[in-house]
Amino acid sequence: MEQVKKIGISFLYTICFIVGLTFIFSIFNYFNIIGDSFFKFIKILIPIISIFIGGFLIGKKSTSKGWLEGIKYGFIIIALMFLISIIFFRREFNIRIILYYLILLLTSTTSSMIGISFKKS
Repeated sequence: MEQVKKIGISFLYTICFIVGLTFIFSIFNYFNIIGDSFFKFIKILIPIISIFIGGFLIGKKSTSKGWLEGIKYGFIIIALMFLISIIFFRREFNIRIILYYLILLLTSTTSSMIGISFKKS
């Protein structure tokens, strides 16, 4: 039960950061404060930053093996993102999507390892 609580809280932080940052940068894009090419870059960067924060929190709450916690958290996030993209957007599965998901998994794993090193003894 404790594991589900850790993942749930980190997932909630991740979703809040994704929604919040998307809202802020959408407003910037609406008022032409940022350009379209920069907005395309931000659309890729927002989930990476959000998953980094969620993975960091998972690692900080873990007792050991931060890399394993990060991999589990990354697979959960990637599975949810994959299901949402298939159901709602009907995207094709190609090498760019696989590479993007691997970057997300690497981000989650790395941030969890960083989070466990910041844990107070």
